[in-house]
Amino acid sequence: MSRVIENRQEVWNQIKSKTDRMLEGIGNKSPHVAGANGIYDDMRLDWWTSGFWPGILWIIYDMTGDERYKNAAWDWDERLSKRFLEDHYFDHDVGFQFLPTAVIKNKLTGDADAARRALFAANYLTGRFNLKGSFIRAWNGDKYGWSIIDTMMNLSLLFWASEESGDPRFAHIARAHADMVMKQFIREDGSVHHIIRFDPVSGERAEAMGGQGAAPDSAWSRGAAWALYGLTNMYRYTGDSAYLGTAERVANFFIASLPDNHVPPWDFRAEQEGEEGIPRDSSAGAIAASGLLELADVLHEAEGGRLYGIAARRILSSLHEHYGTWNDSKHEGILIEGTGHKPAGQNVNVSLIYGDYFYVEAVAKLNGWQRRIF
Repeated sequence: MSRVIENRQEVWNQIKSKTDRMLEGIGNKSPHVAGANGIYDDMRLDWWTSGFWPGILWIIYDMTGDERYKNAAWDWDERLSKRFLEDHYFDHDVGFQFLPTAVIKNKLTGDADAARRALFAANYLTGRFNLKGSFIRAWNGDKYGWSIIDTMMNLSLLFWASEESGDPRFAHIARAHADMVMKQFIREDGSVHHIIRFDPVSGERAEAMGGQGAAPDSAWSRGAAWALYGLTNMYRYTGDSAYLGTAERVANFFIASLPDNHVPPWDFRAEQEGEEGIPRDSSAGAIAASGLLELADVLHEAEGGRLYGIAARRILSSLHEHYGTWNDSKHEGILIEGTGHKPAGQNVNVSLIYGDYFYVEAVAKLNGWQRRIF
C-alpha cells in the first residue's frame, strides 16, 4: 500500500507547511514556472496560470479555516477582473483563472462581487463560441478556427454560471463544445489530439495539429489528463453516459501507457532524444490523478471506480516520493520535473504552478475535501 494512502494526513501536513513557505516567497506574484533556482516567476495577471496559486490558498483555507489563507487569496478575483477594463490577453482559459478565485470565493464566503466577476468571465467565454463548428475558440490573434483540448477544464465555469444565473445558454454551449471534443479530439484508442483547426466560416474540420505534443498523431500526456478530468466533470454535471464512457476510454489509455513509476512522460508517443531519456511531466500526473479520483467517485463502488482510485493513488504516491521538494525549504514549487512546452524547448524539468495546484487538490480529496473548484 502506498505512502500517500497510509499517511495521507502526514502528506497533507507537508503540503500545508510547504504552502506556508510558498506564501512567504510568492506573496502576490502570479507564478507559472520555477526553474533551476526554485524561485517562481511573476507573470502578467491575464496569463492563463494566474488562478492556480490563489486556488491553492482557497483549498487550504477551506480545509483548515485559517484566515491567513483566505486573506492572501481574497483580492485575486478583483485584480483579475480589472484587467478586462484594459488591453488584455484573456482567452479560452478564463475558467482556469476565475474558478479558483471568484467562483470558489463566492461558494466559501457568499461574496456577491465575486459572483458578478465570475459571471462576467463566463459571458466572455461564451462569446468565443463558434456556432458553425460548435467549438470555443482557443487563443487570440488570427487563430479564429483553433480549438484545444485544454478548454474542457474551463467548461465548469459555464455550468456554474448556468446554475447561478438560471440561464441555460451557458450549459448549452458547454455541452456543444464537449460533444465536438468527443467527435473530433478523442481517438478510438483513447489518445487525444491537442489542437484541431476548423474553417471558422464553414465549421468544417481542417486538420489536427501537434501543438504541445510531439506530433499531430502523438499522445501528449497533459492533454489526455485535461480530457479525462474534463469529460468526467461533464458527466457529473449532465448525467450523460456518453461523457462517462469517453472519460473511461481516455483514462484506460492513460493508465495503460504509464511507465513503471506511474508518472507520465510528456508525450506517450515521444521518441527518446540522446541518452537523457524522455522527460516526464509531473503536472500531467497530478492533473490525471485528481481526475481519476473524480472518475472513481462518480462510479462509486463499481469495479472500474476502484481501479481508477488505485491508479490515482499510485501516481500521487510516486509524485510524493520522487518529485516532491519537501526537504528543500528554498524551493518555492511543490513538484519538480514538470514539462511545459517541449516542442518549443520551453519549461522542461521545472516546477509548474498548475502541477502544484492539482497535486494539492488531489491530496485534499484524499483527506476528505468534498467541495470542488473544477
